[in-house]
Amino acid sequence: MKTRITEMLKIEYPILMSGMSWISVPEMVAAVSNAGGLGILATGPLNAEGTRQAIKKIRSLTDRPFGANATLLFPGGSENAKVLLEEKVPVINFSLGRGDWICKAAHEYGGKVLATVTRGRHALSAQKQGADAVISTGYEAAAHGEEVANLLLIPSLADSLDIPVIGAGGFADGRGLAAALSLGAEGISMGTRFMATKESPLHENYKRLALEKDVNDTLFSKRLDGIWCRALDTPGARKQIKAGLNFKQLLKALPNSRLIAKQLGMPYLKMFFGVLLSGWETSSQLAYMANAFDSIIKATTDGDSEEGWLTVGQSTGLVHDLPSVAEVIERIVKEAGEIAESVKQKVKS
Repeated sequence: MKTRITEMLKIEYPILMSGMSWISVPEMVAAVSNAGGLGILATGPLNAEGTRQAIKKIRSLTDRPFGANATLLFPGGSENAKVLLEEKVPVINFSLGRGDWICKAAHEYGGKVLATVTRGRHALSAQKQGADAVISTGYEAAAHGEEVANLLLIPSLADSLDIPVIGAGGFADGRGLAAALSLGAEGISMGTRFMATKESPLHENYKRLALEKDVNDTLFSKRLDGIWCRALDTPGARKQIKAGLNFKQLLKALPNSRLIAKQLGMPYLKMFFGVLLSGWETSSQLAYMANAFDSIIKATTDGDSEEGWLTVGQSTGLVHDLPSVAEVIERIVKEAGEIAESVKQKVKS
């Protein structure tokens, strides 16, 4: 299966794994890349040294292309991006920030850069900044889609851009891949489908919930982590949406932000005052994220659905088993090929 994305990234199949915090760890990244897709390391929970060690671990597990993300809004995001450039990571995926400097530096060593976008103007800006492709994050996605679903977002981006589009949100099987290619995408990126696999480090409680829930069993809100975000419908997610960022949640953010500073190896006071000086909008956003980190860890690591919550896409309703990563990719590619042939016959008739 060849598309502009497989040719550009030197991968066998146009299937990427989203960089999911605490899920897209080196072992998962390598499993996806070894199966012919592109695994993307999540650097959000890592400090610069942790990011460097994770990259070395990936390289010990695979000799195939892989990627890593840098969420530039997060504390430490720019520092992690610099490590990715120093380590000459083949594919860098940036989001929530300006990435022109990443594109310039990556291109100097032959790397490729993917920009995550939710709107046409963001996509055009990313193209102007030098991104090699964009990841179209639709309403169906876990994080951080907006109002427009990929049925419309993908073709609108494909029409306006010269660089390839990768669809993210709503994709979990061969039907989704075939649809994305028909809409003008050159590949898909999946998170929810990959987190429900044998290799995934996700707690078994949430793997079980992924099999039980259907396409209606997610919650979409700006009161989860401060940006439009989708989570599995659990008591913990409902509690967070109801609370938002009330006084109790603000107090809770203080110790949680201290843990984040420790995790990222940053002086707490430097981070604390830096956040305060950034203004209320950014401060409240980071307070949401501090609490979200705590809740997502409780979900992914402890399987806690009462206090923890987990970002998942609507495609959780299409997940019915727990295969290996390789089986997922093989199945999707085979099914997409069969669908393409079926559609071809229908059009002829």
